[in-house]
Amino acid sequence: MRYLTVLVKSNGESAFHPLGGELTDEPSIKRRAIHHIELLADDTVLLFAEASGSQKRYREIMDDSPHVIDYLVSGDERWMAVSQFEPTEEVRRNLELQRESHLVIDTPIYFTSNGSLKVTCLGTDETFKNLFENVDESDGIAFEILEIGDFDPNQSSFSRMFTPRQEEVLETAVDLGYYNEPRQATLEDIGEVVGIAPATVGEHLRKVEECVFSEIVC
Repeated sequence: MRYLTVLVKSNGESAFHPLGGELTDEPSIKRRAIHHIELLADDTVLLFAEASGSQKRYREIMDDSPHVIDYLVSGDERWMAVSQFEPTEEVRRNLELQRESHLVIDTPIYFTSNGSLKVTCLGTDETFKNLFENVDESDGIAFEILEIGDFDPNQSSFSRMFTPRQEEVLETAVDLGYYNEPRQATLEDIGEVVGIAPATVGEHLRKVEECVFSEIVC
C-alpha cells in the first residue's frame, strides 16, 4: 500500500462548489477539515466537517443556499457540521471517480488558507496513475503532488512528513527533555547522542517544527 498527498486546487476563478466558495470567503468563518464526504445514492453529498468562528453566520449562509437540503451544527469554539447538499456536476463526477478507483481517503482532509484541500489518498501506484489520467480530463480541478511513499498503518500522518534522521533527532530531543519547561537538554546534548553537530541538530528540529506547524494551521 502506498500513500499520496496532494494539494487539490480549483483550476479557475470559482471554488469547487458555490456553497464552499461562500463559506471560504466569509471572514468570520474558518473552515478547518473534512472528516467524511460521501456521494449518496440519490446523488446528493453528505459532508461531516470541522470549522471555527461564527456559527450564526454559518447558519445564515446554509439557510440561504439553494444547494443545501439539511444541516446540523454542534460544538463551541471548534464546531462540527453535518450537511447534505446538491453537488455541482463536476463535484459529483469527481466523487464518483474516487469511489470507482477504489482509492481510500485518509481523513481528515485539511483546508488551506486559500480554500484548497490537502488530501492524502491510499492505494497503489497504478491506482494513482489511473486517477490522474481521468482527472486530467476535468478543467475545473488542478493537483499538486506534495509527497508520495509507502504507507505504514502504525505511523502517524505527522511522522510520515519526516525523514528517518529527522525522526531520530526529534525522538532524542523529546527523550532528553529538550522541549520540557524548563529545558533539560541542549542541542549539544542531542548531537552527542545522535552523532551529529549541534548546528545540524538545530536544522533538523527547525524543519520538523516547520512541518508540524504547517500541518496544524493549514
